[in-house]
Amino acid sequence: MTKTLKCISPIDGSVYLERETLDIDAARSACDRARAAQADWAARPLEDRIALVRAGVAEVGRTTDRMAVELAHQMGRPVRYGGEFGGFDERASHMADIAKDALAPMVVEDSDKALRQITREPRGVVLVVAPWNYPYMTAINTLAPALIAGNTVMLKHATQTLQVGERLAEAFHAAGVPEDVFQNVFLDHDTTAQLIAERRFGFVNFTGSVGGGKAMEIAAAGTFTPVATELGGKDPGYVRADADVDAAVDGLMDGAIFNAGQCCCGIERIYVHESLYDAFVERAVAWVKALKLGNPLDPETTLGPMANVRFADEVRAQTREAVAQGARALIETDPADDGGAYLTPQILVDVTHDMRVMRDETFGPLVCIMTVKDDEDAIARMNDSQFGLTAAIFTRDIDAAQAIAARLETGTVFMNRCDYLDPALCWTGCKDTGLGAGLSVLGYHALTRPKSYHLKKA
Repeated sequence: MTKTLKCISPIDGSVYLERETLDIDAARSACDRARAAQADWAARPLEDRIALVRAGVAEVGRTTDRMAVELAHQMGRPVRYGGEFGGFDERASHMADIAKDALAPMVVEDSDKALRQITREPRGVVLVVAPWNYPYMTAINTLAPALIAGNTVMLKHATQTLQVGERLAEAFHAAGVPEDVFQNVFLDHDTTAQLIAERRFGFVNFTGSVGGGKAMEIAAAGTFTPVATELGGKDPGYVRADADVDAAVDGLMDGAIFNAGQCCCGIERIYVHESLYDAFVERAVAWVKALKLGNPLDPETTLGPMANVRFADEVRAQTREAVAQGARALIETDPADDGGAYLTPQILVDVTHDMRVMRDETFGPLVCIMTVKDDEDAIARMNDSQFGLTAAIFTRDIDAAQAIAARLETGTVFMNRCDYLDPALCWTGCKDTGLGAGLSVLGYHALTRPKSYHLKKA
């Protein structure tokens, strides 16, 4: 039965756009077309596939003004930040740059006796289930290397950012990528699960909630279809006694509040050495009070609404519970806070790890700050989480940072920065953040399978 997906704009609660989903037969047909197109696409020279992906990226870059406005309508990010093309281009370009080496055969022996090597073979049809919070950048993480590696791609974008999938398909098709090689599809959860269970895909990449990731793994159970997941986070930052306080405040508060806190690797817990705690909190409060909450279409706005009222409701619920248990909220309610999607950015102190706000993902403009005694105390608290995506350490001592990083249960460790995805490094996580390897050389390894050749010559 056909269903309708509706994108509700956080700006005013109106229906921004709606699309009908594919029924199961139409969805199967789309999968069949992708499978049929894959062999010819993989047979094209690697240089051709790289060139077509670069052309698709460039086509997206011609409409960045439109991108910023459309993202404001769909998920609330202020137009002053100009969309996502910078990171989108950086990630795609890096993966294109390293493709030849990353996909090259691993030659063990090439002698008069034998050729022994390991090649990288495309997995076939790749399903990309993309999230709404950074809808262009998260989609391109898998889209670009999957296509370059010789896979065909079906993109299922989040309901909140339905238009992004359409814009990506338009751009890549205009650049010359065949329509059956890259398809943007509208699917409901049940149809998606059924397609996975029917082994319609050679690889599934999912970015979203822990519950969504579990649903993907359940759907794939027994199919041996690899499922890569990037799920929740509760990322910590640690300000050591030797840190530059001003730099730490600017870096960590931006990591916590930018995009209304709706970042996979957003900072939600900050641990400050007791000698710097008062100064850090004072400056963090001033940093937040300088923000302007408002309509994201206004170029003066620095903080837009959350993408959906229900997301803002969860942040408010965690805040109320924490305050009832003894936490203190340091920011007064902003006049633009409407009790709906427009939410006052908040700092909580006097928090404990017994509070839900320090355990569950918040995914909003709220950060909790605690004092710690030393590195040992900080490491224990940073690791006291069910999640493990990134962690940030602010210090002048790189040796200390490396020693601390080695003991942290996380996918990425930053020093003197946070909330950044370096395409040359593997994007990965542990614990309830999920598993997988995105971008870098390892991203290509995930999107291909190894095939061994032992060719005896004599």
